[in-house]
Amino acid sequence: MAVPKKKTSKSKRDKRRATWRGKAAIEAQKALSLGKSILSGRSKFVYPNPEEEEEDTES
Repeated sequence: MAVPKKKTSKSKRDKRRATWRGKAAIEAQKALSLGKSILSGRSKFVYPNPEEEEEDTES
C-alpha cells in the first residue's frame, strides 16, 4: 500500500531554490557580460553576422 512521503522542511526547500536561483543569476551575468563585450567590439567570441551571410548567398 502507498505511504505518503515525509514533508520537506522549509529550510531544505529554500536552500534548493537558492541554489537554483544562484546558478541562474551566474548564467545571466555571463550572458550580459558577453553581450556587452560583443557590442563594444572587444570580444574574442566568433558569431555569425546575418548581413554577411546574405551577401555570400547572393553571389
